[in-house]
Amino acid sequence: MMALTVLLALLAALSNASASVLQRRAAVQEEPDRDGGAGSALRRFAHLLRRPYWLAGAGLLGLSSLLQAGALAVGSLSLVQPLLTAELLFTLAVGSVVFRRRPEARTWLAFVALAGGLALFLLAAAPSAGRPTARPGDWLLGGGGALGVVVLLLVVARPTRGASRAALLGLASAVSFATTAALLKEAVGRLGQGPAEMFGHWSLYATGAAGLVAFLLLQGALGAGSLTASQPALTLGDALTSVVLGWVLFGETIHLGLSLLPEAIGVALIGAGSIGLVHSPSVGGEWDATDPEESSGSTAAVPRTPRR
Repeated sequence: MMALTVLLALLAALSNASASVLQRRAAVQEEPDRDGGAGSALRRFAHLLRRPYWLAGAGLLGLSSLLQAGALAVGSLSLVQPLLTAELLFTLAVGSVVFRRRPEARTWLAFVALAGGLALFLLAAAPSAGRPTARPGDWLLGGGGALGVVVLLLVVARPTRGASRAALLGLASAVSFATTAALLKEAVGRLGQGPAEMFGHWSLYATGAAGLVAFLLLQGALGAGSLTASQPALTLGDALTSVVLGWVLFGETIHLGLSLLPEAIGVALIGAGSIGLVHSPSVGGEWDATDPEESSGSTAAVPRTPRR
């Protein structure tokens, strides 16, 4: 069962990363939005709807959600969410192919650090499966605690600017994404009692609300500062919050004692790898800012569609 969980989680990460790259690929074919008005945004979106890359990305986003739900249905929250940090790795790999950019040595070093840290943490922690659904009273503690942490982070972030604000909002977004995953696990855990039980339970609808909050907080983090500030908080915050929620809500456990040392080293490597990737010119620079078919210099490059 663990092998199936790992496979589904990694496929979800790959699907989500591919969706981001393909939709970014479609976006760079569009002219920049210069007036910023609602009409211009709607026209830009209408153009994107006709882009095969964008449509493929939208389909992969839906597939990613289904794969994540499947992973949470058969495995623990403490295992699935940390595995989803592999999305950073897949984004680099898929983006390098789609945008025809070869990562430099320092990028591959960060890649290895993140992958090695993730493997070390999961092997040392060995998360247990736990219960398929939470006890009703546990949601008062787990959900209420997560809400309190998000509110506190927003209060602290309000007077700050720049990197500090981006990091705090990134962490608030991470807690919200972990809570969304916990709610999704609760919903799919009830599917064993029949579709009516799942669709009649509040957790399914709370998943959508929490996901919307997480998305809005992420946009705030990205607008407040660079990826260098927000991405490590987002990556580590989601994984560590998921471990806590898995324990509080579903009775999942991880190994402690002597395992704490390799777990801490794994977390440090994940953080260092995340920082290295977002600092890398291959990820944080202009690698995805131009249409590869136009920038290749080939006479066979496909011209852009004339704008009306």
